[in-house]
Amino acid sequence: MFDTKVAIIVRNDLLIWQRLNVVAFLATGIASAAPEAIGETYIDANGHAYGKMLGQPMLIFEADPAGIQNAHRIALARDITAVPYVFAMFSTGHDEANREAFMAEDPQNLNLVGLGIRGPRKAVEKATKGLSLHR
Repeated sequence: MFDTKVAIIVRNDLLIWQRLNVVAFLATGIASAAPEAIGETYIDANGHAYGKMLGQPMLIFEADPAGIQNAHRIALARDITAVPYVFAMFSTGHDEANREAFMAEDPQNLNLVGLGIRGPRKAVEKATKGLSLHR
């Protein structure tokens, strides 16, 4: 059992490619925010080395806009590591443009389409309470 929990919440009204894109980006954000949670290199029986992965499970949830906003509010209130993805980031082509698009958002009303969170298990469970696992 882990002391921490990782959850990625994606908005349920996105196209499949958008959902997958958001989840992939948020997973990298969680991993970069928690280098201590990265496991060791994978090596196959022939000795080929492969990349490292996060060493704990990530639960993927889906939510409507209100559900993702609520999880965001709780994550901020509980000082949980949060990685946001806003709708405007779909129209950008690189990381700097993503940060500019995010900065242009109203912090009180982010147009969130995804949120990655990692923190104490109970705090993350509180933030995801009532959300459904992604189908």
